[in-house]
Amino acid sequence: MSLLVQKYGGSSLKNADRIRSVADRVAAEARSRPLVVVVSAMGDTTDMLVDLARRLSRRPEQREIDMLLSTGEQVSASLLVMALHERGCPAISLAGWQAGIRTDSRFSTARITDVNVDRIRHELAQGRTVIVTGFQGVGGDTGWEEVTTLGRGGSDATAVALAASLDSCECEIYTDVSGIYTADPRIVPDARKLDFITHEEILELAQYGAQVMMPRSVELAQIWNVTVHVRSSYTPDAGTRIGGNMEYGHRVAGIAHQTGVAKVTFVGLADRPKVAQTIFEALTRWNVHADMIVQNIGHHGRTDLSVTVPEDDRESALAASEDVRALVDAQQVTVKGGMAKVSVVGAGLSSSMEYASTMFGCLGDLGINIDMISTSGIRITCVIEGGRAQEAVRELHAAFHLDTGGGAWQDSA
Repeated sequence: MSLLVQKYGGSSLKNADRIRSVADRVAAEARSRPLVVVVSAMGDTTDMLVDLARRLSRRPEQREIDMLLSTGEQVSASLLVMALHERGCPAISLAGWQAGIRTDSRFSTARITDVNVDRIRHELAQGRTVIVTGFQGVGGDTGWEEVTTLGRGGSDATAVALAASLDSCECEIYTDVSGIYTADPRIVPDARKLDFITHEEILELAQYGAQVMMPRSVELAQIWNVTVHVRSSYTPDAGTRIGGNMEYGHRVAGIAHQTGVAKVTFVGLADRPKVAQTIFEALTRWNVHADMIVQNIGHHGRTDLSVTVPEDDRESALAASEDVRALVDAQQVTVKGGMAKVSVVGAGLSSSMEYASTMFGCLGDLGINIDMISTSGIRITCVIEGGRAQEAVRELHAAFHLDTGGGAWQDSA
């Protein structure tokens, strides 16, 4: 059989019993095919290490943070190999740098730039299952190699990159949920597990609040045409397959939501070229991630421009705004916190106004005011009051009949 890449998250490896369970699954799979397994740190290990660092240093250097955090995955990898040896399964653990994962030089948010799988192929040829530490690689632009970490979702990105580099068309991601649902099942008890979803749909869901996979991992899978199979490490459920291309037709795949959002508005700024460039250069200097962008139609040489930013970036966004307020001749800068984004995602949304009408009507019936609207070809997003996000998700899920299979493909004719 063809080579398979699996990834196990921290919840799947959180203690010795869970590691034994994963070892049973891996050993069984390894009997029938070559296997590469990517592991995250055990349970809350990463958070514990970050907390420990902050107790010892108010401003630890990012290089040292990466050196520290990379040890969490090394512990998981070594323990899993020990458990596999007890089961008579030949295996070896490799750190990111040993597995040939090269990155750029950005500590804590590095991107994978190249993967040399020669060592992995050598170990597979010796009949060993290869356990690779996720979330890390090696990079550096000073002439010296440095350990780097990949940020949130880094282990998923590692697994997808290895699958592509090893010519494996499929990558299994094991987590503590049974797959991808039409909404967060903690909020919508009737949410359904999807058997299949496209790269495009899950990328939109991930970018706008779904927590199963991080956007960067989905982007890599789409670029390299890797089918990702999200499954539970606790049950034998089939899970959800991510892959393929968008087809003609209409369906709503799911509802995503994201809280902790603030809206920054430049009121009455000069309506002239390069003003928006000046604003976003300032936000970039202050490391503020601006997401949705809405600019009003100008009147009498003035216009308003609003952006959404994470609530955690609120103060930095204000500082950036003050830096350029005079340059863009803004009359005022306002910040409205405590907001949320609620998104409907699916094929054909842009070609039928029925979906927008249903969404806006549902929110209107709830008496929920819409602050901002953003769309793509397969997504409609509304910014609303954060305290009403969960209510909105539940009602939108019902309005689109996702609890009864209303998300199935339909003939667009």
